[in-house]
Amino acid sequence: MLIVGIDPGISGSICFFEEGKILDVIEMPVMTDGKKNKKQVNGAQIYNEIFKRIDTSHKDIRVVIEQVSAMPGQGVTSMFNFGQSFGILKGICSAMQLPMFFVRPAKWKKYFNLINSQKDASRTRAIEIFPYFSAQLSKKKDSNKADAILIASFYYETYKKDE
Repeated sequence: MLIVGIDPGISGSICFFEEGKILDVIEMPVMTDGKKNKKQVNGAQIYNEIFKRIDTSHKDIRVVIEQVSAMPGQGVTSMFNFGQSFGILKGICSAMQLPMFFVRPAKWKKYFNLINSQKDASRTRAIEIFPYFSAQLSKKKDSNKADAILIASFYYETYKKDE
């Protein structure tokens, strides 16, 4: 089974995961928008990145997206942009006819013992579980890659238990 784990948002990441192994992790493709050069997710590039990594004859594909919602203290504009990114991801996966599953942050974080921990703790946990991938998680900014990895790994681990 190929699992595509997605940490949505402009600074998010996409992980390609199969049989308990990380195949690849990429930062969320973004592009600048408007006069102020604000960033937004690049839907066309997301499609291309997913398409080139999946074998279309491979029927056993799961896209697992972190189920995001409004957070207290977030500005209206930033929450709208975040929701827009989430919607673009859902639209792309729907158009590609890929099965989507959603997991709340609290659920996958509880599984990895990350509730009430610092943002960087997910990077540390991903390195502990996947030491062969530590070079690609060496910077603090790689915590979003770690989140995508752990989202995919969470689905893989809990899906195996349900078989």
